[in-house]
Amino acid sequence: MSTSRAEKVTEFLTCVICQELYIDPCTLRCDHTFCRKCVTGYIQTRQDAVQSKTIPCAFCRQDTKVPDPSRPVEEWAGQIKPSIIIQGLIDTQAGVVETGSASRCSVCEKLGEKTQGASWCSECQVSLCERCVKIHRASPASHDHEICDLSGEVKVKRRRKVICREHKDEVIKLVCKDCHKAVCQTCCVVYHRKCESVVTIQSMLPNLKYHLRRHAKQLSKKIYRKETIVKKTDEKISGIEKNKIAVENHIKSAVERAIANIKQKEKQLMNEVKDITDKQTKQLKAVVRLEEIEMQMYRQHCEFIDQALVSDCEMDLYDAYQAWESGAVELGDVRDTDTEDTPRIDDIRFTPDTDNVQHILDDLQLGKIEVAYQDQGTCLPSPVLVDQIDGRIVGDEGGPVLLDVTVLVVDGLQTCVVTDYVNECVKSLYTRNNLTCHSTLTLGDSPCRVTQLNENQVMVSVPDIWKIVTIEVTPDLVLLSTNTTSKEYYSLAVLSPSCLAAGTTNCVDILDMAGHVLRSVTTHNNETLFTRPDYMCVNNKGNILVSDRDEQSVTCVTSEGGVVWRYAPTGGRALRPYGISTTTTGDILLACSNKVIRLTETGGYVTDHQDIGCDPYGLYVDRHDTLYVCGGDQIHEVNFM
Repeated sequence: MSTSRAEKVTEFLTCVICQELYIDPCTLRCDHTFCRKCVTGYIQTRQDAVQSKTIPCAFCRQDTKVPDPSRPVEEWAGQIKPSIIIQGLIDTQAGVVETGSASRCSVCEKLGEKTQGASWCSECQVSLCERCVKIHRASPASHDHEICDLSGEVKVKRRRKVICREHKDEVIKLVCKDCHKAVCQTCCVVYHRKCESVVTIQSMLPNLKYHLRRHAKQLSKKIYRKETIVKKTDEKISGIEKNKIAVENHIKSAVERAIANIKQKEKQLMNEVKDITDKQTKQLKAVVRLEEIEMQMYRQHCEFIDQALVSDCEMDLYDAYQAWESGAVELGDVRDTDTEDTPRIDDIRFTPDTDNVQHILDDLQLGKIEVAYQDQGTCLPSPVLVDQIDGRIVGDEGGPVLLDVTVLVVDGLQTCVVTDYVNECVKSLYTRNNLTCHSTLTLGDSPCRVTQLNENQVMVSVPDIWKIVTIEVTPDLVLLSTNTTSKEYYSLAVLSPSCLAAGTTNCVDILDMAGHVLRSVTTHNNETLFTRPDYMCVNNKGNILVSDRDEQSVTCVTSEGGVVWRYAPTGGRALRPYGISTTTTGDILLACSNKVIRLTETGGYVTDHQDIGCDPYGLYVDRHDTLYVCGGDQIHEVNFM
């Protein structure tokens, strides 16, 4: 079975053009993979592709557009992105050397000698005999290479070397941070001479591994979150079928009740028909009975007359005549006068009210199918706690109270800059070479808010001593300048390289970078806008979002003082706002007691995020929409998924 599996993997990693394992695999737009040199050779056999400036797939014939067709045809395949996953699988398959195998010394073999290999150089990817090992270790160029003994049954992982596409004999070992590109030594000399930051990949490995592990940790939490969502969704799908059956039964029940009512109407009509026909039958039977009685009387008189005619007595004839003349033969006085007065039923018909019935059926509402939709908030991503950054450091005089946070990336290091109110300092917290690092800058009094000035500088308000300080983040903290202000400012937000907004009691001032007041925003339509503007930020339109704890509001104002909108709910939803920040999409995140409130860009309520993990104060959202929350002595790193 293992052999069959290995064969399948080998078949998967075989180029359909050369029928060999992929060498420098690249994947076309149709997702088919080939050796890069095979693609180049195939293009040259297709003049139509050269004319159309496309790369045809040798498998499905689908064309891939050449990014830069002005380059020589031989370089077209080099513009296709490499298939990293396929290359990784190839390295996994072919990257292990069985050390117990009879490998020969690679150096001696080039000299025409057949010497048994005794060691393996993972750097040079060659096997060496004992003599060549000594030479290898004595050489200045290879004295520090890692050499593994091949005498045991140990597996040695081959180290894959990435060759420069332009300089085929050079390995890529450098990274130009200015151009964000991995290069070889020759590329560095030719193309990156003016770049200021070129380092070896080896020197970046600890930082790269740290960030990759961190990203893997975040992805693991995202996977867990997605698995939970999938599980709940599957349960909901199962519940849908059960709910469908229940709803269908309710519909059938309503139909049955309607049919039962129609059946009742039918029964009433049938009973009414029966009563009328019984009455009609009774009337007609009474008529028949009277007629039969009269017929009997007439027969009796006929017999009496017949007897009188054959009688020899004249009085019999006279009596019969007198009886006829007197009307004794008629029975009118015998009939039931009440029966005679009752109207006789002549006919019974049923005239269906078709139009009315049809109208009723058309308007008949057995019920209504109601659909309950999730509200907007439940459809939004949920917060997931990714990490907790400890704000406590050696030397703290008391338990830190972190009021505000911002995050910068300095020299590839993610750096959290926080204000510690209790210990009267600003702290930078970061990780370098898998070690947690920090820097502290004592300010002589308690700092409140921090805002980014540029990619490696921040500004911090120190209200009790009426100062605003500018700090460089390297990621260690370096004090650049201190400006004394005319008021005690709590909140800060940079509007432009030349001015910033600052909040103080009953007012938001627009300052220059020296701390001088350019203009003030206090009222709108003769109404006071602010009482205690503790936190603020600037949205993507350049307007100032002011979080006012005493006014229990968030106000969006322009730098000229115009009010764009105001969010100040009352009653059970009244605010107790603190930190405020915006996402890349423009949504507003507002810290409130035990939750973060999400608002739209125009101040409309969206939802409450309850699962933040702390009582939030300062907030900051980075360009990846990761939320950083000050909570007591920790920074909570939260992703929305």
